Amino acid sequence: MTESNQNAEVNRTSSNAFGKVMGSRILWPLVSLVVVLVFNAIFIPSFFTIEVRDGAFYGSLIDVVNRGSIGIILALGMTLVIATGGVDLSVGSVMAISGAVAALILTETDLGMWGLLPSVLLVALLAGLMNGVLVAYLQIQPIIATLILMVSGRGIAKFITGEKIITIGDESHNYYFDFIGKGHLFGLPFTVTLFAVLFLLTCLLVRATSLGLFIESVGANETASRASGIADRRIKIAVYIFAAFCAVIAGLIDCSNINAADTMNAGVFTELDAIFAVVVGGTSLTGGRFSLTGSLIGAILLQTLMTTLYTYGVPSDVAPVPKSLVIIAVCLLQSPVFRSKARRLVGRGATA
Repeated sequence: MTESNQNAEVNRTSSNAFGKVMGSRILWPLVSLVVVLVFNAIFIPSFFTIEVRDGAFYGSLIDVVNRGSIGIILALGMTLVIATGGVDLSVGSVMAISGAVAALILTETDLGMWGLLPSVLLVALLAGLMNGVLVAYLQIQPIIATLILMVSGRGIAKFITGEKIITIGDESHNYYFDFIGKGHLFGLPFTVTLFAVLFLLTCLLVRATSLGLFIESVGANETASRASGIADRRIKIAVYIFAAFCAVIAGLIDCSNINAADTMNAGVFTELDAIFAVVVGGTSLTGGRFSLTGSLIGAILLQTLMTTLYTYGVPSDVAPVPKSLVIIAVCLLQSPVFRSKARRLVGRGATA
């Protein structure tokens, strides 16, 4: 091989490696997260200050992972649903239902956590089955099927609470429930342990087994996956049940945080944040390949951005505007078409 051929081969290899890096699903959300953190380091140095009080860590960074736990957990379930080519708009209402059921059991019965856990798991099973059956067997569009539970679920939650805010007392038998949203383990909020364990178990389930490939196959080409022997309907029902399970956990965290079941506000717009996190993390809404790590980074990015805006004094009713701009920017950077056109424009400018 001549020297010129060797140089050409090296250039092709370098170009391919660079292209793979630039096309990585998690690159741009990760870069965006780093940019936000650098902004904080320059303009809000206290953002990185961590204090230790009573053996627990406190600070803005801790607030990010603590408050972002709900979004992260919802994004895990939403990722698998979207990977099958669906979407779940009902997770916010399922959160409200689980919080209402938990509050009712803790205030009106003596069952405690022994009655609470199977009850909310039943909520997850029923909600997931409803969405899954409507989508998989009745062939209703996922956005419509889950919109049904999104609307009716909020009404179910209000019916359970009698359209009132049920306050949960600080009695000793509620200790474990309080611990879900306000407890600390190894110095970190227990919510961090919850989403970390759920994230690791989900990754293990979909990557160490063939389940992940089945999910991607159903999302990429449902007809072909069915022809190859994959039980596409069962896969769809399973992911909707898992999404409802994640919503139930998020609902318990939310209810535990405020010691009450507020069905009017619990889980409002959380389904949109979960979808944003998944899309920003690099999973396509058309289904197919997915990235749980990307969704995790996407959820942390959104929460870091919101925490930064609030710390910087941006009003809560204005904060969604820059948040939307960041989402648009990340999605554009992830788009191969946009990057290709941007490279051509840069090339024209350089040759002009």
